[in-house]
Amino acid sequence: MLRFATLALAAAPLVLSLSAPTVAVAQSSSGLSQVTSHLKAVDTMTASFAQTDRRGQTLTGTLTMKRPGKVRFQYQKGVPLLIVGDGKALTMIDYEVKQVSRWPIGNSPLSVLLNPNQDLSRVAKVVRDDDQVLMIQARDPKKPEFGTINIAFAKVAGAPAGLMLQGWTTLDAQNNRSTIKLSDQKFNVSVADSAFRYVDPRRRG
Repeated sequence: MLRFATLALAAAPLVLSLSAPTVAVAQSSSGLSQVTSHLKAVDTMTASFAQTDRRGQTLTGTLTMKRPGKVRFQYQKGVPLLIVGDGKALTMIDYEVKQVSRWPIGNSPLSVLLNPNQDLSRVAKVVRDDDQVLMIQARDPKKPEFGTINIAFAKVAGAPAGLMLQGWTTLDAQNNRSTIKLSDQKFNVSVADSAFRYVDPRRRG
């Protein structure tokens, strides 16, 4: 179901392999520092996304991000779903059944991408670091029920801190998986706060 795919926001392997060998501690620390520098250098980002669930079903749409904490997944025409983060919580709106679900951003693996000031060494480790790709895996050991996220960056000299966010995979507590793959990334473009509002289908008039 489309709704299942959206709720997962999760993980089958990206085009970039997740089966990289373990990296040395010093290299891991350097990789996390580079990711932190990238997050702090990017105030806003827009991109196209393709989201594929474990059943192979793919949805497309537009991603808009504004740190800290703001994000919008606008799905393709004909998909009556929307996910919005307003800085404090993530909200999923299902316009077909007029249902709104809301949970703290800190309860989602996406918080790793949305908070540029967090200590990544507490929740993340580098799983691949070579000339082309830097990949980290994040999981809060104090909140394992919130799932795991693998985030892939391409090493691009002209990108913020030398990294281009390529996408991520997540695995939730119910083993629901899907993939987010990005394209047409644009960094530090003008994004209005109104982009993170939504029409509540439960309201009348």
